[in-house]
Amino acid sequence: MNWHPLTSTEQLDEIIAESKETPVVIFKHSTSCSISSTAKSRVERQWNGAGLDHVKAYYLDLLRYRPVSQEVAEVLHVQHQSPQLLLLQDGVCTYDASHMSIGVDALKKKVTA
Repeated sequence: MNWHPLTSTEQLDEIIAESKETPVVIFKHSTSCSISSTAKSRVERQWNGAGLDHVKAYYLDLLRYRPVSQEVAEVLHVQHQSPQLLLLQDGVCTYDASHMSIGVDALKKKVTA
């Protein structure tokens, strides 16, 4: 799995535009939370071989980039959670999961090829 850092609100606009061409995932991670670390590790383990090579994955350290996290919630019309996995397709969030409900199998079912 290859994470791409999400570090600015301007980058969020680019990611939304990118999702119109290919599915995009944003993983919002709290580096001080053990549940967040567990969810992130589970996604990383399950990602390879899951057939999601066409999905670009972004990583948001929400403690370091709190304003970006707030912008994600506002722009994508999702309630802020931590950890949180968001799937963007065609410029909108089509799936979100948080805490222990984060998993690659459920994500795969929502991704359109």
